[in-house]
Amino acid sequence: MIKVMLADDEDLVRSGLRMILNSAGDIEVVAECDDGHLVADLARQHRPHVVLLDIRMRSSDGLTALRRLRSLPDAPRIAMLTTFDVDEYVSEALRLGASGFLLKDTEPEQLVRAVRDLASGGAVLDPGVAARVLAAVADGERAAEPARRLLASLSEREREVLVLIGQGMSNAEIGGTLHLSEATVKGYVSSVLGKIGAVNRVQAALVAFRGGLIA
Repeated sequence: MIKVMLADDEDLVRSGLRMILNSAGDIEVVAECDDGHLVADLARQHRPHVVLLDIRMRSSDGLTALRRLRSLPDAPRIAMLTTFDVDEYVSEALRLGASGFLLKDTEPEQLVRAVRDLASGGAVLDPGVAARVLAAVADGERAAEPARRLLASLSEREREVLVLIGQGMSNAEIGGTLHLSEATVKGYVSSVLGKIGAVNRVQAALVAFRGGLIA
């Protein structure tokens, strides 16, 4: 069973996420929090595998909570909950070790898949927010030479896979688009991450954005 903690100061958001996740069968919401100051203590008590954390909270910003969560001995995987108003917090969240970004109104099937991906060590980037996240952390380096050099090491197929990663697609969705098996796509993703030195899909997408591979 995948244990999840929800940290958001909007009751309706938490109740919606809880209903979707608890209906999945292999996921259980074990804790909820509307106060960023309490997030780390709750995580220490309930030991969730995944935390969905509001990037902006009234009582304490999500970055402070993220920093505290990442300092725990067995830190959970953390995805930041956001809206379309992606802001300056995004770049710092990535630097602090966030494993992805999800819209608060993510489709139920996609939310469940994202939590499973996070629990298995993956990173997630909601298609609805992908372009805005990348733009927010580009720091004016839209066609940075270091990124272009990294992209030059990729084969044509690997570049195609990276473009779809940048669009927030899962391995299954990439396979459907390129007519490849999911196992084959997984191999390409691993190869891409290794060649460009990215630790997860979000960092890979950022390299693609800075190198001009995706808009």
